[in-house]
Amino acid sequence: MKLMEQIWEKAKSNKKRIVLAEGEEERNIKACEMILRNGLADIILVGNKESILNKAKSLKVSLEGAEIIDPQTSDKTASYAEKLYELRKNKGMTLEKAEKVIRDELYFGTMMVKENDADGMVSGAIHTTGDLLRPGLQIVKTAPGASVVSSFFIMLVPESSYGEDGLLLFSDCAVNPNPTSEQLASIAISTAETAKGLCNLDPKVAMLSFSTMGSASHELVEKVTTATKLAKEMRADLDIDGELQLDAAIVEKVANLKAPNSNVAGKANVLIFPDLQAGNIGYKLVQRFANAEAIGPITQGFAKPINDLSRGCSPEDIVNVVAVTAVQAQSN
Repeated sequence: MKLMEQIWEKAKSNKKRIVLAEGEEERNIKACEMILRNGLADIILVGNKESILNKAKSLKVSLEGAEIIDPQTSDKTASYAEKLYELRKNKGMTLEKAEKVIRDELYFGTMMVKENDADGMVSGAIHTTGDLLRPGLQIVKTAPGASVVSSFFIMLVPESSYGEDGLLLFSDCAVNPNPTSEQLASIAISTAETAKGLCNLDPKVAMLSFSTMGSASHELVEKVTTATKLAKEMRADLDIDGELQLDAAIVEKVANLKAPNSNVAGKANVLIFPDLQAGNIGYKLVQRFANAEAIGPITQGFAKPINDLSRGCSPEDIVNVVAVTAVQAQSN
C-alpha cells in the first residue's frame, strides 16, 4: 500500500475535526466535498455561510456534513476574544483589540484548535506561511520539547531507489530562513520523529552541507557539524549523521568513498537542509526534474497540528494535507 493510501486509511480509522480556515476559497470548498465523501475527517469551514453556500452551488459541490462557522456572528467569538486577551495581555493586547483580531479567520480557527473545539487546522491557499505561523505561535505555541516550529515535505519520487524506494522527507523547506545550530538539531529530531510516526520509516537523518566529514572548512559547514553533534547528544537513539553532501547522503557508492564509517551515508531517507534557500530550491528541483509528488509543507513543532499549504495548491493537495493533519491529531 502506498504511503498516502496508508495515511488516508489511518485518518479514516479515527476521524478528527479539522478546520479549513479559508472556508470561502474555492479550492477549499472543492476539497471539503472530497474529504467528506472519503470519510477522512469532519470538516469545519470558517467564513461567511451565505458566501460559502453560494460558491458551493455555483461549483456544483455538496457540503452536506460540513459545519460552517462565521467569526463575525459565532457565539464563540466573545469568549475566544477574552481568551486571546488573556494569552497576549502581557504583550500589549487589549480586550478591544482582541475582539477585532479574533474575527480574522486564521486567528479564529487557531483558537478553535487551542480550545479543543477542533483537532487541527489547515490554511495557506491564499495566506502566507507567516500569516499561519503568527496566530499559531501566539495561541497554540510549541509542543513540549520542541524549541522551534519547522516544516517538512514528503517527497515521493517515482521509480527511484533513493531513500525508502523513492520516499524521503525534506526539512526545513518553508519556515526558518537561517536556523541556528541549535534549531537545526531540533529540526532534525522533530523530522526523525515525524518519519517514524507518520511514515512508518526507520529514520536515517542526513545533515546536509557542501562538505562531507570535514572535506571543506567554512563557518557554514561548522554550523552543520555543530548541529549534528547537538542532535546526537540530545537523541543518541536516532541515526543522525553529518555533515554530508547530498550524493554522499543518498548514493551508496559515493558514501563508501566519502563517509565509509557512517551509518547514515548512502541510506538517508530524511534530509535536513542547512537553510531555507537550500531546502526550498531542493524540493522544487526534485519536484520538477524528477516528477516527484511533494506533499506539504507540513508543519511540525506546534503543540497541536496546524498546517500550511502552498498558494499554488490544488484541491487534491488540500485533501492530502488534511489527511496528514488528521493523523497528526490522533497522537495528541
